[in-house]
Amino acid sequence: MAEKVSTQAKDAFERMSTSATEAANGMQHSYAVGLKGIQDYNSKWMEFAQANTRAAMEFYQKLSGAKSPSEFVELSTSNAQRQLTTLTEQTKELGELAQQATLSAFEQFKTGLTKASRD
Repeated sequence: MAEKVSTQAKDAFERMSTSATEAANGMQHSYAVGLKGIQDYNSKWMEFAQANTRAAMEFYQKLSGAKSPSEFVELSTSNAQRQLTTLTEQTKELGELAQQATLSAFEQFKTGLTKASRD
């Protein structure tokens, strides 16, 4: 009888240990996926920052060549419209990247926990 209880306790401990290890592995994988998402987001943000800086420099160069107040206003208006469109697209893309990274990391975490709890 004591041997049976000892065996059951040992089996229960092994199952719990396996589940804990699988949960930890799932969390580690989730963090790796999350980190990749953050790196992608940061890379895209830097790409946008460089593009926006180039666009600003081009605008200032055009603006410095304006020969009349009406040309100055026309260039400014055109640039503001272009900038608004660009920033809207960039914001949308960054939001999608952030959402994708979050969902991917959470899905990995959820999968790891589900697998660990089944065992």
